[in-house]
Amino acid sequence: MNILFWGLTIGTAGKVLLAVGVIIAHSGIVKERKIDSEVLRGFKIEHTITILGLIMIVLGYFMEIYFYGFTPFLTCSGAECSAAIIHAFPQ
Repeated sequence: MNILFWGLTIGTAGKVLLAVGVIIAHSGIVKERKIDSEVLRGFKIEHTITILGLIMIVLGYFMEIYFYGFTPFLTCSGAECSAAIIHAFPQ
């Protein structure tokens, strides 16, 4: 397994965690039809899951950038960036 596999896996897991967090919070509101301590507890869980999901999405993104070799774009400037772009997308 290479870094692309892990980047895609971590990014996808982060997106799934975001979706699960939102579903948990909104289902609590729909079920209770009011905001009480149980719904607030759901919001706290959603908050934690959402932060974890966001971290995983960003981590997966950087792993994909590294795999595809786009790291020169992070440190280039001026004509150096133009050359890197031409090299990254050959015709």
